[in-house]
Amino acid sequence: MNYRTLGTSDVEVSEIGFGAWVVGSDWWGDRSDEEAIEMVRYAIDRGITYFDTGDVYGHGDSERLIGRALEGVREDVTVATKIGYDFYNNPQAGHGELPKEMNRAYLEEAFEKSLDRLGLERIDVLQLHNANVEEIDADVLEFLDELREGDRVDAIGWALGPSIGWLAEGDMAIEEEFDAVQLVWNAFEQEVGNHFLETLDRTGSETSLIPRVPHSSGLLNEQVRPDTELDEGDHRAYRPDEWYETGWEKLERLRFLERDDERTMAQAALQWLLYHDPVATVTPTFRTRADIDEWAAASDVPALSDDEYGRVQELYAGNFGIDGDDGMDALRSSVGGKDIDSAELDKESAGS
Repeated sequence: MNYRTLGTSDVEVSEIGFGAWVVGSDWWGDRSDEEAIEMVRYAIDRGITYFDTGDVYGHGDSERLIGRALEGVREDVTVATKIGYDFYNNPQAGHGELPKEMNRAYLEEAFEKSLDRLGLERIDVLQLHNANVEEIDADVLEFLDELREGDRVDAIGWALGPSIGWLAEGDMAIEEEFDAVQLVWNAFEQEVGNHFLETLDRTGSETSLIPRVPHSSGLLNEQVRPDTELDEGDHRAYRPDEWYETGWEKLERLRFLERDDERTMAQAALQWLLYHDPVATVTPTFRTRADIDEWAAASDVPALSDDEYGRVQELYAGNFGIDGDDGMDALRSSVGGKDIDSAELDKESAGS
C-alpha cells in the first residue's frame, strides 16, 4: 500500500480507503455488527488506513461501529466523518434525502455527537455532507477554521452528492482551500472530476480530491452485468436499464487495461484515478473480503502509462463509440442540471 497526504495538512491516507457507508446501514446489503467490524479490521490488515464514515449512515450506527472496530489501532489510522444532515429530528423515508442543517449551532452539536459515537477526542478529517453553496456562510467557515486551529480536527473537507450539489460547491471548497473534496468520479463519469482539475489548476489550490464510486457502482469491477438481479434494497436497482447496457459496452472497450496476473479491470479503474496527482485516496465500496484483497492491492499494481491513460480519454471523448446515453443525466447534477449547464459541460458525453 502507498500513502499520500491530504491538501496542506499533515494527514496521511492510504491510496485505497474504506468507505464506511457499508457499515451500519443496509443500503449495500445486510451484515451483522460483528461482520462489519471484522471487515474493517481485515482492511487494516491489508494496509488500508483511511476510513470514511458519516453521522447519517445508519443514523449514527456506522460511527459507533467504526469506533469499536478501530479500538487499539487509533494512532495507526485516519478517521473521516461527515456532518450536516439532521436525522435526529426527521425520519428516514427509504433512500430519500433528509433535511440538512448547516448553521453553526447545529454543526457544533453534531460534531460533538460524532466524537462521542466514535469514542474520539479529535477527528482527522471533518467533512460537510452534501452542503449547498448558499448554506455555507462566514460563520460556518469560521467554525471549521476554529476546529483546525484548536487541534480538534486536522483537516476539513466537503463531500459532494451528484443530485444535491456539485460543481459550485466543489469550486467553493477549492477556492476556500479546504483540504479535500469528495466526489463521484470514475472512468465512465468524468465531467465533474475534470472540471475540478481545471479549478485546481486555475486557483493554484492544493486541495486534494477523494473519488468515491470508482467502479461506477459495480460496472468497472464487473459485479453488475446486464442480467444481474439486484436485491430490492440495493439502490442500484432503481437505475434505468440503459445504465447496465451501455455500461457493459463501454467496459468491453477498456479491456486493454487488463494485464494477465498483474492488473485486473477493477484495479485498473482505481489506478486510472490515482493517475491524477490531486487524488489522495480512492474509496471503493467493499462488500466482501475478496473485494478488500483485490482492491487494496490496486495501490501496488502497475500504474497506468501515459499511453493507456490517453487512450481511455480518447474513448471517453467519443462516448466509447456508443450511439446513445445511459439515462442517468437527471441523477448526475444538482437542481435539474443547472450547475452542469452553467459550466457548459456536455451531459451527452458524461457517460454512466
